[in-house]
Amino acid sequence: MFKEKYDVIVVGGGHAGCEAAAAAANLGSKVLLVTMNMQTIAQMSCNPAMGGVAKGQIVREIDALGGYSGIITDKTMIQFRMLNRSKGPAMWSPRAQSDRMRFAEEWRLMLEKTPNVDFWQDMVSDLIVKNNKVCGVITSMGIEIESKTVILTNGTFLNGLIHIGEKQFGGGRSGERAATGLTETLERIGFESGRMKTGTPPRVDGRSLDFAKMEEQPGDENPGKFSFTDTPKLENQRSCHITYTNQDVHDILKTGFEKSPMFSGRIQGLGPRYCPSIEDKIERFSERDRHQIFVEPEGWNTVEMYINGFSTSLPENVQHEAIKLIPGFENAKIFRPGYAIEYDYFPPTQLKLSLETKLVDNLFFAGQINGTTGYEEAACQGLMAGINAHRLCNNEEAFILKRSEAYIGVLIDDLVTKGTDEPYRMFTSRAEYRILLRQDNADLRLTEIGRKIGLVGSERMKKLDNKLKNTKEAISFFEKTNLEPQEINPILQNNDSAEVKQKTRAGKILSRPQIKIEDLKEIKSIKTLYKKISKEGLEQAEIQIKYNGYIQRENETVKKVSKLENIRIPSSFDYKKVAAISLESREKLSTIQPTTIGQATRISGVSPSDINVLLVFMGR
Repeated sequence: MFKEKYDVIVVGGGHAGCEAAAAAANLGSKVLLVTMNMQTIAQMSCNPAMGGVAKGQIVREIDALGGYSGIITDKTMIQFRMLNRSKGPAMWSPRAQSDRMRFAEEWRLMLEKTPNVDFWQDMVSDLIVKNNKVCGVITSMGIEIESKTVILTNGTFLNGLIHIGEKQFGGGRSGERAATGLTETLERIGFESGRMKTGTPPRVDGRSLDFAKMEEQPGDENPGKFSFTDTPKLENQRSCHITYTNQDVHDILKTGFEKSPMFSGRIQGLGPRYCPSIEDKIERFSERDRHQIFVEPEGWNTVEMYINGFSTSLPENVQHEAIKLIPGFENAKIFRPGYAIEYDYFPPTQLKLSLETKLVDNLFFAGQINGTTGYEEAACQGLMAGINAHRLCNNEEAFILKRSEAYIGVLIDDLVTKGTDEPYRMFTSRAEYRILLRQDNADLRLTEIGRKIGLVGSERMKKLDNKLKNTKEAISFFEKTNLEPQEINPILQNNDSAEVKQKTRAGKILSRPQIKIEDLKEIKSIKTLYKKISKEGLEQAEIQIKYNGYIQRENETVKKVSKLENIRIPSSFDYKKVAAISLESREKLSTIQPTTIGQATRISGVSPSDINVLLVFMGR
């Protein structure tokens, strides 16, 4: 049936699989996307939202490199909010509520329009491995499909086990079967595996809720977007709502604790620390008498609501009783109960920074198989794996982003260098260069790189050039233009900022923390500037002027640290022969096999003195 050999086979049609297939195909590789169900490609398994703190930055980075997640989100979102606006721009994080059904539909249509992508509905149960190199896959129907590379993006499906109270049954998602065979194949080859768990809340009928008893959470007045391309502007939005649990809710939930698979030990896998179940929150934060609940619509034309903050695996009757005690939920009708799901993952220290495995050549892992949680974390790994699988097919050097270049670089370096024993979620605090890695400048950082690797076209480059030109012109204006005291002092007074007694540079005024560029737009000269400079150019100019000192300092730090990142360690280096390094370091370095001295410094257990010994061996 499959006489043709593929360049890349992508196993799994989730967020990682979609980005991997699109990237490899757009670069020119012949791609086969194998998924167990063609109707659930790009399914939002949990909450119907994209972005958020640090995750929004990742989506913008995917877009800047030429991936599709930002474009799909813009086309299908029902609400947009820029989080953390009250903080500095390093913390600003875009987040969108998505139309769940339209999101999946748009992704599938996008893939079907992408030349070089073929589809096959089946379960991959085995790999074809010859001479330590993957050569294809074997499906549950016994079909062998050959390829130069394989990318595994299995999500929560590998030996997935769903828990609701004392009930448990196999499945990778509610109503879908688990994937079997692959874990056993990989373990037989020599891969180490583990178990993780995640959970999801009940879905309820919005017609049965009393929103008057809840706090409305509308979208931004002037909604932004994720993609740097000309995606449609969001004209209308749907509100979310906020309500709270109470002591009565907690008391009912506690009656089910003895049947909880989490507390009884039936669940072996570790769950996400930063997105705990409601029963876990009640247990861990017993001093709190209430917890916040976000009621999120699942789309434009559906009554289904996602109950964010109420993830649970308690018996369904306990869920039903407890949820009716939440204000606004007195008459709530549940469409489907919450559940927990356990699944296999493979500790990511078994990967190279390219996401190719160390044990088997040409085999890549991306997404939750690597121990991450979240659509955005999965999507960016898929993008990188797709790029690198294509490059491997064409004997090109692996494409690796540094920690100073992107949150994507931070995520992959964290996984490969440090590993994870609980579901990994990205936060701004994980990035030591977050002042440089802002959501507003993802295109300035990465679009030129995307062009060089072949994913970014000329239209994107034109937009980037225009933004750079606008930014430069605006900065030059603020650096050269003087403002008279009589035109600036009323504005300073209104914003609790000290008045000036003489002509003052516009840039000096804008650098004050109390003053925003918006405050100055009625000044005649600045009003003229507003007419000819794009909104993006003005925003970029404001950030660069206001935070110039911080940005320069961080760039200096990057230059110093990059010296270590540029000292490469030969792949054949034998750490066991270096007696001056501690035994723990030798074991860790031998396992991780860092590619640079910089990466070696981030391995837990490797001390500064061990690094100094390595530098001597490297002739430094």
